[in-house]
Amino acid sequence: MELSELWAIFGPGVAGAVFGAGWWFWVDAVVCSSVNVPFLHYLPGIFATIAALMFNCVRREDIDYTPYDDGEWRLKLWLFFAYVVSFVSLAASVGLLIQDSIVKSGPSVWTGTAGVLQCVFVLISGLIYWTSHPE
Repeated sequence: MELSELWAIFGPGVAGAVFGAGWWFWVDAVVCSSVNVPFLHYLPGIFATIAALMFNCVRREDIDYTPYDDGEWRLKLWLFFAYVVSFVSLAASVGLLIQDSIVKSGPSVWTGTAGVLQCVFVLISGLIYWTSHPE
């Protein structure tokens, strides 16, 4: 078997494991937190999950990289919006990590760190699945 065939077989499983690990970090941080974690801290992971789903709604074969073709502008706009959502969710999780490290009365630094790890792992899982999904 070639490497591309193995990647097509095992890639979605690896993506699911990485996705599950990202959410596991977050669940662990919320369960082990000594204070009530506000809903605002949940939003970066939720939006990272939505961005990963947005990436995987697009087939790789549908993307045309010719600069003068206007046929796929909706698809490119959709991917651009998915990138914006993913980067905003990652930036928000880093911002909440900084806030958690400065404010002593809020959630612990582990909650902020787990939020960043969750966003990174969820977005990496979307990338892994998108590259390994055979179409």
